[in-house]
Order: sequence, then C-alpha cells, then structure tokens
Amino acid sequence: MTVDDLDRDPSTASGVRAANLAVEVESGSVPLIGVLYLPAGPGPHPVVVLLHGFPGHDANQDLAQGLRRAGYAAVVFHYRGSWGVGGAWSWWNCVEDALAVCRKIFADDDPSLPRLDPRRVAVLGHSLGGFVALQVAATESRVRAVVSVAGFDFGVAQREIRDDPAARGVYHDAWASQLAPLRGTSADALIEELLAAGEAWDLTRLAPAVAGVSVLLVGTGRDTVTPAEIHHWPLVRAFETAGAPRFEHTVLDTDHALADHRLRLAREVTGFLDRHLR
Repeated sequence: MTVDDLDRDPSTASGVRAANLAVEVESGSVPLIGVLYLPAGPGPHPVVVLLHGFPGHDANQDLAQGLRRAGYAAVVFHYRGSWGVGGAWSWWNCVEDALAVCRKIFADDDPSLPRLDPRRVAVLGHSLGGFVALQVAATESRVRAVVSVAGFDFGVAQREIRDDPAARGVYHDAWASQLAPLRGTSADALIEELLAAGEAWDLTRLAPAVAGVSVLLVGTGRDTVTPAEIHHWPLVRAFETAGAPRFEHTVLDTDHALADHRLRLAREVTGFLDRHLR
C-alpha cells in the first residue's frame, strides 16, 4: 500500500472525488471569502460551518480536513473586516456573517456549495466562534447541532468591565494587540459594543433557546483566556438546568488553542457529530 492509497478516501470508488472549492457568500452587502472542504462521494453530505476566533490566526483547517475524512463537508470563512474581506469588523457582524453562510446552505441554490444536505447542518466555533455558534443556534432553528470549543462568554467580560475599572484596561490592551488583520474597528469600539449589548450576550441566557439542539461544549483546563471555571462550567450548569436532552460536555487538559490536543479534539467532535448528525 502506498502513501497515496492511505490518503485516498475509500468512497472515491464512486468516482466522485474530494475537492476544495472557493466560496463567496454575501453578508451586509459584502462578499465573505471561504473554502468548502467537500468529501468524496455523491452525497448529499452533512455539513459543518467552522467559525474561527478573534482575530482568526487559526481558522481550524485541521478540523475541516479531519471532518472531510470522516465524511462531513466543512465550510471555513473569514468574517467581514478581517483578513482582506471588505466591510468593518464588529462582534455582532460575526454572528450575522455566520447566519448568512448557514442560510446560504439551507437555501441549497448555490452551485459553489454542491452535494450538501441542508437538513443536516452543524456549526462549530472556537473562542469568539463558540459565542457565535451558540448565538446562531439560538437564532436559526434549522441548525441541527452546535459545538462550542473554549467558547468566550461576552456576558462574563461585560460584568468584569462593569464591576472592575481595571478590567477595561486589560481587555483594551489584549484586543488592541490583535487588530492587525482587522479593519474598521478599535479596542475602544469593541469594548463599547460589548457594554452596549450588556447581559443580552450572556451565553447562559441562551441555554433555553438552544436546549432542543444537539450541543457539545468543550472546555479547556489550562486556559487563561477562557478559564473553564468562568466560561465553561456556568454554561454547563445552565444547559443542565434547561433540561437539554442532547447535551454533552467535556474538559480537556490543554490551553486555549488546544495546541497539544488537536487530534483529541477532532475525535471528540466527530464522535459527537456521528451520534447526532448522521
């Protein structure tokens, strides 16, 4: 057996090969740029929309490749105002952009998104993307499953800034240091948007709205950005209180980027999706 044989998906026996396809989806009159990681085989394939964090240095392409190998299509894209995409970056624009991508898949009318099953769509986000994924699942009832990995709860940040004047400076400096790939925003603007949203962006409040969806929360035990005791466990308790029937959670002994647990993460995600999206 050659290396090529190991790499080739067995389903290529159908004659329909895997492919990477460029994708553009309009959101707020701006074309979002993305890639569809399409599995081999005629489909229709279940599809996972991957949502990166702030500012998006890691767009989780390794998960996209792993999901494709497991038979899932994966869509990776950049939000408005980031990484050369037009428009302006804002926290809520990220949610609207993710909704636009999902709704394009649901419409099933774009030739750049072929062989997808609009009845089996999941959203998976890391950090900021985890916040976005849960907001999307609470807004769009056609989403079948949601995965939040080291999700950032903006309700926590809002309370910290409100209750401790020093916290504003900490967030300001942290966000200001990450603005190079972004346009149309500033650290002050990001803080003001957060404060204006207030408790509406508290993820624990979303649990009842998402309780009917299959949910996986992945916490990170050595995380200084979204510590599990602050960003993960309160959300777990909220979902348990809401009585979510298809709710799962785990905490991995790793950092915010899951740098030494990427294969474990891929196994956790594909196992969850196999149970709830197949």
